[in-house]
Amino acid sequence: METKKLDAINDYGNSVNRASEILKSGGIVALPTETVYGLAASAYSDSAIKAVFTAKGRPQDNPLIVHISSLDMLKDVACDIPDAAYKCAEKFWPGPFTMVLPKGDKIANSVSAGLNTVAVRYPSEKTICDIISLSGLPLAAPSANTSGRPSPTTAAHVIDDLDGKIDAVVIGGDCAVGVESTVVSLVGDCPRLLRPGAVTPEQLKKVLPDLVIDDAVLEQLREGEKAASPGMKYKHYAPKTEAFLVEGCSNSFVKFVNQKNDCAAICFEEEYYSINVPKISYGSKRNEGTLAQNVFSVLRDVDALDVKEVYIHAPSKDGVGLAVYNRLIRACAFKVVVL
Repeated sequence: METKKLDAINDYGNSVNRASEILKSGGIVALPTETVYGLAASAYSDSAIKAVFTAKGRPQDNPLIVHISSLDMLKDVACDIPDAAYKCAEKFWPGPFTMVLPKGDKIANSVSAGLNTVAVRYPSEKTICDIISLSGLPLAAPSANTSGRPSPTTAAHVIDDLDGKIDAVVIGGDCAVGVESTVVSLVGDCPRLLRPGAVTPEQLKKVLPDLVIDDAVLEQLREGEKAASPGMKYKHYAPKTEAFLVEGCSNSFVKFVNQKNDCAAICFEEEYYSINVPKISYGSKRNEGTLAQNVFSVLRDVDALDVKEVYIHAPSKDGVGLAVYNRLIRACAFKVVVL
């Protein structure tokens, strides 16, 4: 399969039109969003959704997020929508925020991996919203990468993983947020944070004061437990290099990695020049937003260092730092070194 490269930076109108036509004909297209690039297909088409799973090599028990381009489209995707959903939409949409709601009848069963719920997001990035509106389709879209690999925040990342496996990629700019959306379930006795993102627990609790943080944010799913949201599986976002997450102060981290052989470090910029092994900085420990923007790129870049192991200095679990920590602990398959 030839993957068409649609340049939305230099030829926006034609790229949006062609992507829309491919999606309406049952094809699959990688699209930029403010979080990461997504691999989109019609949420109404089981065959198109199965093509997404095949292209990614994604397990079919891992549900997808449906993207809409207006609040009016929500009723086409979900049913029995609670008042809390509209309060959240008013505060956090359009943006990097997803709600899990009862699934509407039109949505293909494969989108929700057999669950009776659906995850829905109204993104803020113009390109995907224009394509949704033009096609008239809600789009189911997981990250546009090979399953288990670091999520793509540039079109080049998508092409590295999926060239020749998908119909097209819309080439936009780099993703501004850098980690996938916050996911909150509004099904059940109380709102439940299933995946942290740029919308933080502190912000959520102003709208959802009874919010509970699911154990799976920082721990493995229990054996036999089904993932209620993308990003809850055991291992995600992983480089090819074996990775370990390291908790501790900067002095301890620097001393630890400098005593190691055949390894690399992913570190904060404040400790970069003190580290003697191959290293990559993913930003300042004081700027969690920058860490989020860079985390998936550095997880890809570390493989080029050709070392046996990489040790990653863990961020704080406050604010957006919780989202970065959540991605890293899965990238490391829950292998954590506490100094």
